[in-house]
Amino acid sequence: MSVRHTRVKGEPRFPDGPKADPAGSHFERRIRSFQPRRSRVTAGQADALQRLWPDWGFDIDGSRVLGLAEFFGNDNPAVLEIGFGMGEATAAMAGADPDTNILAVDVHTPGQGNLLNLADQHGLTNVRVGNGDAIILLREMLAPGSLGGLRVYFPDPWPKKRHHKRRLIQPEFLDLAATRLAPGAVLHCATDWEPYAEQMLEVLTAHPGFENTQADGGFAPRPGFRPLTRFEGQGLEKGHVVNDLLFRRVSPDERAADRT
Repeated sequence: MSVRHTRVKGEPRFPDGPKADPAGSHFERRIRSFQPRRSRVTAGQADALQRLWPDWGFDIDGSRVLGLAEFFGNDNPAVLEIGFGMGEATAAMAGADPDTNILAVDVHTPGQGNLLNLADQHGLTNVRVGNGDAIILLREMLAPGSLGGLRVYFPDPWPKKRHHKRRLIQPEFLDLAATRLAPGAVLHCATDWEPYAEQMLEVLTAHPGFENTQADGGFAPRPGFRPLTRFEGQGLEKGHVVNDLLFRRVSPDERAADRT
């Protein structure tokens, strides 16, 4: 059956799918590190959104705390991925590590549909797709210490100096992320924008809740579990330098022991 439908004025694009502004613009007034994008959705993506969103997708509306074991149907560790693009890398990581649940969050409707489609095609049951602001998810919808990891791959670098305040990796974000990560969980960032990489390294190194997994205190080699994405490959062809940062969540007891 065709998924094409002529909408009347004001009718939602996906009645049972992701909302355009799930938390409501009234929820808070702060500088956001993202811009919602609802560009062209293919027929396959639209079909996946309509079929799979009720079971595998959720809107980040700040209305409830997610019980992750119930949400995924198992007690496996859950990793939050903020910004997954078209979802190819997310699907590859989910397939390679079925014992890790992935809570994948983005605001790009075609990417949401594409990831759902990939998960369906490959029988991936360890992926859930979130639509909306990851800050609201962390602050309002996840319990303290509930995450086994956090991935932020190629976030918007906001290269202009006046826009640096929009960058996601800031001390305030790390304060929040640290409360939701279990001790020992790894925050993994990657970027091909070198000035942003340097800022990430500086901010993470200074934060008391995290320690660098690299003995030299620098960037990490790309780990084998992070696939080389099409976007990354295009950047490398242009001479971009990609930097990975892997920082471990340190418990208060560990910090106290280090001071003695």
